[in-house]
Amino acid sequence: MFPLYDENPTRITPYFTYGLIGMNILVFLHEVSLSNAQLSQFLNQYAVIPQELTTNLNREWITLFTSQFLHGGWWHLISNMVFLWIFGNNIEDRLGHVKYLIFYLACGALAALSQWFIGMNSEIPSLGASGAISGVLGAYIIRFPQARIMTLVFLGFFITTIRVPALVIIGLFFVQNVISGLATLQTATHMSVETGGVAYWAHIGGFGFGVILAPLFGLFRQD
Repeated sequence: MFPLYDENPTRITPYFTYGLIGMNILVFLHEVSLSNAQLSQFLNQYAVIPQELTTNLNREWITLFTSQFLHGGWWHLISNMVFLWIFGNNIEDRLGHVKYLIFYLACGALAALSQWFIGMNSEIPSLGASGAISGVLGAYIIRFPQARIMTLVFLGFFITTIRVPALVIIGLFFVQNVISGLATLQTATHMSVETGGVAYWAHIGGFGFGVILAPLFGLFRQD
């Protein structure tokens, strides 16, 4: 299942959502212009590397924010930006522009810290907007659980579209990440190895903090 758009109109132009999408695209275009050596240096400087964050928080804390604008590939970027495009505008509408930006960046930073907490001595860089966007999803599911999402569904070779409540598609996203996150914990525990790839605990942490913080930022305010 992959969301295409929601049937949930907004009352404002979501300038900050558009701006965040634009910044992510520009940074990624810069990434793909670099040589392999330059890209490695760039990611080491601006992505969250848990071991370095553990040993040098005073210098590395900024990566909790810069890492949110880095992506590991085209699909990583496109999937994140589609989710931000679909769900971010309604949360910006409810919170207001400035509060929305603060909320987004805070969720992203707390998501990165959630991943760091699982593996404080890991040398694997953590990057991407997924944690911040997971915070947006957490806010969306508690504010608009019944909003209809036009969703692309793959059933083997058969592809169709259906409308499903946000509660279903975002709920499945969260459950999948919890299952996968627990699986990576088990692997790390029994095999004593670091597991790279998707930062499931950043997704889980971002989602959870989104659910907690969004009401404090005025998600349910009456206009």
